[in-house]
Amino acid sequence: MLHLALYEPEIPPNTGNIIRLCANTGVQLHLIHPLGFEMETKALRRAGLDYYEWAQVVEHKNFNSFMQDTDFHCIYALTTKATDYSHQVTYADNDCLLLGPETRGLPEEVRGHDLIYPVRIPMKADSRSLNLSNTAAIVVYQALAQLGFPDLM
Repeated sequence: MLHLALYEPEIPPNTGNIIRLCANTGVQLHLIHPLGFEMETKALRRAGLDYYEWAQVVEHKNFNSFMQDTDFHCIYALTTKATDYSHQVTYADNDCLLLGPETRGLPEEVRGHDLIYPVRIPMKADSRSLNLSNTAAIVVYQALAQLGFPDLM
């Protein structure tokens, strides 16, 4: 199974869109607190529609508990600060894709963690970043394509 983790997400509709992505792909979603919203937020429910019940969502009280409570093959952090590209990675079962908060990205102490491998999506040189849910969708499908789209038709 592939995993996707959101580190301190801030914008409910992005998380709702990602819940829908995970429900439709079988990717397990990890939410790392603190969240910038309540899980019952109307915007989150609207973006995720009724997909929350089909998504596998695990919440972690903070980054340290996320790292202690999980045992991934590899954690790939999506960041504009990386030099290696997400499409050049060889993904494996039980990998985790880690994305940071929308307004500030992953902090240095997370990007620089010994068990985390930073990667980026190619963009124009003067671009700041892609939308969080768009980034999640791009990289989830890159990884799933390499894995042969397990359990998808």
